[in-house]
Amino acid sequence: ISLCIRTTCCQIFNTCKSLSSLSDGSSSELYKKSAIFEGKINSIEGVRKEVDDVCCILESGPWGSAIENALSSLNEKPQPGLIIGVLRKLKDVNLAINYFRWTEKKTDQVHCPEAYNSLLILMARNKKFDCLEQVLEEMSMVGFGPSSNACIELVVSCVKSQKLREAFDIIQMMRKFKFRPAFSAYTTLIGALSAVFESDLMLTLFHQMQELGYEVSVHLFTTLIRVFAKEGRVDAALNLLDEMRSNCFEADVVLYNVCIDCFGKVGKVDMAWKFFHEMKAQGLVPDDVTFTSMIGVLCKSNRLQEAIELFELMEQDRKVPCAYAYNTMIMGYGSAGKFDDAYGLLERQKAKGSIPSVISYNCILTCLGKKGKVQEALRIFEDMKKDAVPNLPTYNILIDMLCKDGNLEDALRIQGAMKEAGLYPNVITVNIMIDRLCKAQKLDEAVSIFEGMDHKVCCPNEVTFCSLIDGLGKHGRVNDAYRLYEKMLDSDKIPNAVVYTSLIRNFFKCGRKEDGHKIYKEMLRRGCAPDLMLLNTYMDCVFKAGEIEKGRALFEEIKAQGFIPDVQSYSILIHCLVKAGFAHETYQLFHAMKEQGCILDTRAYNTVIDGFCKSGKVNKAYQLLEEMKSKGHQPTVVTYGSVIDGLSKIDRLDEAYMLLEEAKSQGIELNLVIYSSLIDGFGKVGRIDEAYLILEELMQKGLTPNTYTWNCLLDALVKAEEVDEALVCFKSMKDMNCPPNHITYSILINGLCKIRKFNKAFVLWQEMEKQWLKPNTITYTTMISGLAKAGNVAEAHGLFERFKANGGIPDSACYNAIIEGLSNANRATGAYKLFEETRRKGFNIHTKTCVVLLDALHKAECLEQAAIVGAVLKETAKSQHASKYW
Repeated sequence: ISLCIRTTCCQIFNTCKSLSSLSDGSSSELYKKSAIFEGKINSIEGVRKEVDDVCCILESGPWGSAIENALSSLNEKPQPGLIIGVLRKLKDVNLAINYFRWTEKKTDQVHCPEAYNSLLILMARNKKFDCLEQVLEEMSMVGFGPSSNACIELVVSCVKSQKLREAFDIIQMMRKFKFRPAFSAYTTLIGALSAVFESDLMLTLFHQMQELGYEVSVHLFTTLIRVFAKEGRVDAALNLLDEMRSNCFEADVVLYNVCIDCFGKVGKVDMAWKFFHEMKAQGLVPDDVTFTSMIGVLCKSNRLQEAIELFELMEQDRKVPCAYAYNTMIMGYGSAGKFDDAYGLLERQKAKGSIPSVISYNCILTCLGKKGKVQEALRIFEDMKKDAVPNLPTYNILIDMLCKDGNLEDALRIQGAMKEAGLYPNVITVNIMIDRLCKAQKLDEAVSIFEGMDHKVCCPNEVTFCSLIDGLGKHGRVNDAYRLYEKMLDSDKIPNAVVYTSLIRNFFKCGRKEDGHKIYKEMLRRGCAPDLMLLNTYMDCVFKAGEIEKGRALFEEIKAQGFIPDVQSYSILIHCLVKAGFAHETYQLFHAMKEQGCILDTRAYNTVIDGFCKSGKVNKAYQLLEEMKSKGHQPTVVTYGSVIDGLSKIDRLDEAYMLLEEAKSQGIELNLVIYSSLIDGFGKVGRIDEAYLILEELMQKGLTPNTYTWNCLLDALVKAEEVDEALVCFKSMKDMNCPPNHITYSILINGLCKIRKFNKAFVLWQEMEKQWLKPNTITYTTMISGLAKAGNVAEAHGLFERFKANGGIPDSACYNAIIEGLSNANRATGAYKLFEETRRKGFNIHTKTCVVLLDALHKAECLEQAAIVGAVLKETAKSQHASKYW
């Protein structure tokens, strides 16, 4: 500025001199004016020198008394012009704030608005807003606000660095102090938020603009409507449209095009049609974008015939075809598998004098790839060269479909053809190949392509590393995945939340939960903020690893990180808590989810219904099943399985069977779990015939009963004292190559002992041991008791000792059975030792056991021991009498 003024003044001064020779006494006035200009120049030069001197002092070292003294010696009372000049020249915010405060103290006056605004602009350019609120508060107290430029600078600096939430907070901070943020600050931020679909924040800013009296335009309404419609929030978008009309704004072609495109893409095709017809009714002429958008919407919703009719309407009396519309229609035909029609449209375009572009052919190739028509795609690729030169996306499409098809050799051949055509594989090409090979489980080939990348031509990006890390981890090669992660760090690539999500999930999947925890901590240490998907995945892994309290803490951490738990968060929490035995918490969590406004999907409904069933709230589960159907969610086999199991467990078997019939009528393929639940339910209430019918039905469906199914039936037969029938079923089970487990043998041994077929039970016991199956405590107790009652006391006692030696903990029934057996076999001393052991362990000794032992001790003339047993018997009798009295 000073240079411009100086130049201008010098020109005026020279002109004055030249005019002096042509004029009389009036030239003295010109000399006076030139002298004034010269004085201003000198003044500006002086200020500029003083600004440079101050900045030199400030940058000479850290702020302290030495700096303050140097500044004081230079200028005791700095003027506003000097202060503003220094603040504009400084680059360090902290230094500027220190100088700002020092001058305020020295002058004992409030700074002028320009000084405050200069400080705000410096904060914006440095993106340091620690003192922003304090500065704004001071400005509010002295009665002036930030200038439009300062306000815009603050918002734009945040937008450029993608800190949109921070920009939003800055505007809200200004509103807190009753300032009026600049119009451009609002529109800039709304535009930036629209790119990341932050519709709620956009709407807040929009309403603030209206409150401040800013005149909002149709363009601003269009921006908001586009975002709400794309998010599927149709009601909010329509409300904005109504508001726009109530404000006397007329919708233009652009707005209608946005509405047709956005509403159509979220499945509201009829609404898109309505906008199309309304547009014509308003006297607006649909343009190429209108027709093409509507055609695209119809094609994507499989309403191809309507799309064709609209396309033909567009083509009427049209001399020059719209290439964009042709491409959209070609894509529509291709997506529907009508490739002959797509080829016909290409020929029609040529006949009208428009050569199909590479985009047209890329559309057809994309559709052929999706339909798995690889050979036909290769033929079209050769044919297209007559009309258009294949571009990089063309080669990428072909490589993608060949890799999906597992044809690596042809993919590499196409890559070679790409190089011959003067095109070199870019990072997208490499990413496609690596991703598809990983999904096809050809990991070594994917690694080979990665390692063969020429970093001078094509460097791997974050997506390359992410695809390969995930592919290796998913297939158990977590060490290789971690080494690749380290290589990613070495190449100065910053891993994102997706990479960390993959590493955490795959470490946990391989049973290395400690490494999974370390990855999460490392992510936080490196400053990578977790997203909601990562936290959901981590919580799921932690729960599945059995760390219930850690899982609960992670759910709370989701809230602490500033996220709102979504339906997936709640589904994971409820499902894992139900599996861990905390099904009773389902109702509370379901209520919280509803209060938060979560919209349940099929998985969420299934999870909550299962939780209700397992916590005994079957009626609530039934209601939720009906709600699920009314909301348009089709119940799955999991849904029906949960409710049928819940009803079976509380003996509401007729309702359970009706639900089974309903599921069959809906065409749902029923699984073994559902049939087993019904067999178990019918068996427990003694309805054996119906259990058999269910077993017969499942076998007719081509399902094979598993061990659990047979166990349910065997248990029912044993409880009904149909032990012989149970043995027949047991033989059928083995004939069908279904391996019995320890529960199977326990059920049969228990049944045989009940009907006093102890020898047969012992045969099954020996068979179980040959199968290396470990009996449980009930089986041991049953067998020991059976052997003792059958007089095989030696075997019973040996089994008892072996049970203890194997780490088993005999219960009260087991001790009582062996004491009685030893007493009946006249082994009173051994029986008494076990009697003492039972008392030390705090187990109850049955009255019958005491009587049998007392008799055996008297026979063996163990009078002292008999006296002790007699005393215990009296105490037992007294306590029983007292309990009866009370």
